Amino acid sequence: MTAVMTKPAREESRWAAPPRPSWEEEPSTAGVAGKGLVLALACLGILFPLWIVVVTSLSSRKTISEAGGLVMVPKGITFIAYKELLGGGQVTRAAIISVLITLVGTLFSMAVSVLCAYGLSRTGSLGHRWILMILLATMFFSAGLIPTYLLVQSIGLTDSYLALILPSAISVFNILVLRGFFMGISQELIDSARIDGAGDFRILWQIVMPLSRAVLAVITLFYAVGYWSAWFNASLYLNDQDMMPLQNVMIQLVQKQQAPVGLGQAIRTGQLSGLAVQMAVMVMALLPVAVLSPFVQRHFKKGMLTGAIKG
Repeated sequence: MTAVMTKPAREESRWAAPPRPSWEEEPSTAGVAGKGLVLALACLGILFPLWIVVVTSLSSRKTISEAGGLVMVPKGITFIAYKELLGGGQVTRAAIISVLITLVGTLFSMAVSVLCAYGLSRTGSLGHRWILMILLATMFFSAGLIPTYLLVQSIGLTDSYLALILPSAISVFNILVLRGFFMGISQELIDSARIDGAGDFRILWQIVMPLSRAVLAVITLFYAVGYWSAWFNASLYLNDQDMMPLQNVMIQLVQKQQAPVGLGQAIRTGQLSGLAVQMAVMVMALLPVAVLSPFVQRHFKKGMLTGAIKG
């Protein structure tokens, strides 16, 4: 009679290390300790600056003055910087603009990239080889900044939110990764769907995309982080200060070029520390990426490596 694996045993086997190949030597104690030390130092080097940024953003003006700048050890927590930033005004408006640009831009970029990658993954599609060559050429040659600006200006996209989406909407690298993953899907599965009467859009929506959740999640994160972190297009194509996204407002605050009226008055009267405001804006800019990345992390190996190797 076959023994039934109990729940604790299943959980133990799930988290157990994979079997070591027979030709690989057992790690020594010094090697394991050395790897742990290196990983600990790497984590410390990443987390320590973030800790300083967060603690400084939550510190009062007195604490920051006593520390002489950045605060490493918290002495009382205050949310006055975040309260002032989120109390309405330019920073709140900029955050909303960044969220909307990220959502709309990511959806548009994913739609175009998925359709393009699926068409290029079908070797019998019309002109797929020439289109692929043209896309590959754009990875090595570009028109340059001035022709791109003149093009955007000539079609009337300056002082428009479309200027923050269209010029950087497509990444050829992401299309190639998607194409490589789509080509790895069994052709027999697609052929059987065609025999049942399914068209290309139905095959893409009901077969290809459900089997490609890993790579779609990774590419979506890439596009979302790109839109959220972008600042150059806004500084180049937007002249209205009220249209600036969060990253541009953060740059202005960090460089002390211009501060919103309410924040500027609070800083001048001593109610608020300018350094705390700068750190708080940095935390707001980093928070969405830090929250979303762990949920997509498990898809990186399957999505990126499979798509890159099979492409």
